[in-house]
Amino acid sequence: MIKAIVWDIDDTIFDYASADTVGMRAHLTAEGLTTRTLDDWKRITREHWARFEAGLVGWEGQRRDRVRDFTGRTLTDAEADDWFERYLGHYEAAWALFPDTVPALDALADIYRHGVLSNSSLLNQDRKLRTLGVRDRFEAVLCAAELGVAKPEAAAFHAACDALDLAPHEVAYVGDQPDTDARGAVEAGLKGIWLDRSGQGGRPELVRITGLDQLPAVLAGQTRFGAPDTFG
Repeated sequence: MIKAIVWDIDDTIFDYASADTVGMRAHLTAEGLTTRTLDDWKRITREHWARFEAGLVGWEGQRRDRVRDFTGRTLTDAEADDWFERYLGHYEAAWALFPDTVPALDALADIYRHGVLSNSSLLNQDRKLRTLGVRDRFEAVLCAAELGVAKPEAAAFHAACDALDLAPHEVAYVGDQPDTDARGAVEAGLKGIWLDRSGQGGRPELVRITGLDQLPAVLAGQTRFGAPDTFG
């Protein structure tokens, strides 16, 4: 029986992609960087995020490496940090929850306990949740930078379960990445649910929803949403 939901944050309850796009456009204009594109930034971010998730670089290191690769400049740590902080000012101005986030949290508030597990840093994500007005919805917020292990490693998911004092089979995990989130959760013994907002499909082995309005039915055991034979 599912007793708690552990949530991913970025591109699950928080519209990271839109905020990143709007923020970087404003930052490129302010910095006068006309030879770089948003696609460059997203590619470089993916590359260095993968290194962070694999434990090859620390939280601050991946940020600095992203800035150096993107600008093509030999920057000191302080210079790279300053550049990233200027970007953050534009990015944070565009922060927003997805429209279905608060309704879903409201619908599930009295039925399940709630926590967060993010492949980010606690300082970053706790502040984000507070700014967006939903930090009090979650009993526990855990992040890879402090845990020393990242999704999809089972230890990350088990840490979230331990924080709630629940067994893995009593916890559902909801995230936007089919492998890092849903598959990783399933392999760790949780109920993994892939939030496929873009309608990508193609993973019939995973429980899949396309919006958070479908989550209550999936958790209640209804098969209209999330059934592998429905979403192939």
